[in-house]
Amino acid sequence: MTRADAARERGVREQIDAIYRTESRVVLATLIRLLGDFDLAEEAVQDAFLAATDQWPGDGMPKNPRAWLISAGRFKAIDRLRRRARFDAALGELATRLDQEVPDPAELDREQIADDRLRLIFTCCHPALAPDAQVAMTMREVCGLTTEEIARAFLTSPPTIAQRIVRAKSKIRLAHIPYEVPEQADLPVRLEPVLRVVYLVFNEGYAASSGESLTRPDISGEAIRLGRLLAELLPEPETEGLLALMLLHESRRVARASSTGDLVLLPDQDRTLWDRGLIAEGLALAECALSAADVGPYAIQAAIAAVHAAASTAAATDWGRIVTLYDRLLVADPSPVVALNRSVAVTMRDGPVAGLRLVDALLAQGDLADYQLAHSVRADLLRRLGQATASRAAYERALELARSEPERRFLEKRIADLSEAELPSD
Repeated sequence: MTRADAARERGVREQIDAIYRTESRVVLATLIRLLGDFDLAEEAVQDAFLAATDQWPGDGMPKNPRAWLISAGRFKAIDRLRRRARFDAALGELATRLDQEVPDPAELDREQIADDRLRLIFTCCHPALAPDAQVAMTMREVCGLTTEEIARAFLTSPPTIAQRIVRAKSKIRLAHIPYEVPEQADLPVRLEPVLRVVYLVFNEGYAASSGESLTRPDISGEAIRLGRLLAELLPEPETEGLLALMLLHESRRVARASSTGDLVLLPDQDRTLWDRGLIAEGLALAECALSAADVGPYAIQAAIAAVHAAASTAAATDWGRIVTLYDRLLVADPSPVVALNRSVAVTMRDGPVAGLRLVDALLAQGDLADYQLAHSVRADLLRRLGQATASRAAYERALELARSEPERRFLEKRIADLSEAELPSD
């Protein structure tokens, strides 16, 4: 093999890796619909990409890689069923039916393939599944996160996540849960868990729980795409509120990291980097959602994000308005994390002493003992109050819990700065 051939093959393999990252879950969603089985579809996706790795370096990239992979996956699944038919005749009948009745995936239109993602998320969030299984299934099947990544995001173990996914798949199969978007009359009841999961997925993309990058724009982008589909399908205040919230957060994504990939806090961000198009769209949606008669937590969170987006500088932020909105949010969605975020807003309005009092009370309750951001907030408040030793200890605890490399570098720098600074003794 010549150097040119080797370079060309390496380039094709890099393209395949990139396509796997961006297209594998789309291919999976369509194959689940075509094959009617999660496990068979997952095997088919892997087989299809293995076939691409074997064929594309020699044959060249197909004009439509997604359609090629769907077609290859479908035929590989049929072959698997026929091989297994030696032990179960019913599988041979299924293989024949799939071969005869399913149209060529290459002929599927773009809209039909896009709808498969929506079908998949409603299936993963079916009310027959436990809430924790809904989250695990969606993050694994819709977004392609590993069990390790999901476990880190939700402070549990990979085997626990794996068991949830296995049980959920079994439930879907045994209960004959349909792979479809619910009828219009059933949508309101089915929507809440879907919105919750979409937002959890977005958060994993906007603030990655682990890894070298602070964000994963492919995942946050997928959550926003799903949010747009949901808002179009059911334009309710909470659906529009969630979409507004994601758009307003996403507008700041580029400014959240420096050119070297280091974390940049909100007050220090270059606001000229914020995406004004996303902000305009998000502000319009947030205003509409907050004006509804029945305002839910996503609409309120969107309103908080809108206050940040509307401020020309960090100093111009209306923290009094934000505290008021957090008061409403605590009523609509009482949780320790919401209370922690409110304490930050109170700090900005009333000072670090008031904020520290709230954070210490929250940590004393125990729910946030292993929540990295709670210790980071406390460390920052202690730093601002000149309590270097206590601040360093809190930062070190946050560092123990941090999994994202940019966050770890940020915390390490804060610890180093405390060691060098000439702060008053505690």
